[in-house]
Amino acid sequence: METIKNEEFGGERPLFASKDLRLENVTFHAGESALKCCRNIEAIDCLFEGKYPFWHTEGFRVENCKFTPGARAALWYSSDLVMEHTRVDAPKMFREMQRLSLTDVQIPDAQETLWHCSDIKLRNVEVSNADYLFMHSERIDIKDYKQQGNYSFQYCKDVEIRNAHIDSKDAFWGTENVTVYDSELTGEYLGWHSKNLRLVRCKISGTQPLCYCKNLILEDCSFAPDADLAFEDSTLEATVNGPITSVKNPRSGHLKVESIGELIIDKNILAPADCVIETEQ
Repeated sequence: METIKNEEFGGERPLFASKDLRLENVTFHAGESALKCCRNIEAIDCLFEGKYPFWHTEGFRVENCKFTPGARAALWYSSDLVMEHTRVDAPKMFREMQRLSLTDVQIPDAQETLWHCSDIKLRNVEVSNADYLFMHSERIDIKDYKQQGNYSFQYCKDVEIRNAHIDSKDAFWGTENVTVYDSELTGEYLGWHSKNLRLVRCKISGTQPLCYCKNLILEDCSFAPDADLAFEDSTLEATVNGPITSVKNPRSGHLKVESIGELIIDKNILAPADCVIETEQ
């Protein structure tokens, strides 16, 4: 493997179609597509300032690097990425990628990031300003994760999340086969129109959670006082610790909860309208 150390590049496509290349303490100034169509690349302690540096790249490792805001849309149409101990200040990262692993990564401007990606692994990752994160992605494995940003995980499939704090309006909208363990989920309209959403030991905040769900499962979850008007038109099997402020027109299934402040069953409930509700009070 060839090594390039302590160098600076700029302009358009300075290392186009390189392969078997290790970069150490290299700076990529303003320009475009610095490492496009490359293969087997290692970037260690590098700074990326120009846009689109990694497009159509196969097999690359990024460690202790920084992507400035100018490095927008830095990683698209690529596969087999390992990124560790890196800060990404650039927006619109990771599009149409396969097999990517991020560990100890911070993304303060994560808007429209991780779209149409598959086989994603995140460990100790923190994202902010993350509106429309994870659109149409699948096979996602997340642990020790913190997120602020709305409309996240829309239309995702086959997701497992552990030990997360997700602050997101409209999170998990239209998802399929999602399981979340030991996490805090904050935001309005959680999980609407989802299929096979399972929440285990989670704390749920925000109005109108978990409506229009099919095969919703809750195990030992709790609801904050603002999590009202829950479960409208949902089919569910749920065990909730503590009270729920209000429940509205669950379609079918079984709900076991300590107490319900207001149970709303009106003419708008949809068939079969046979949800069994058990309370301790």
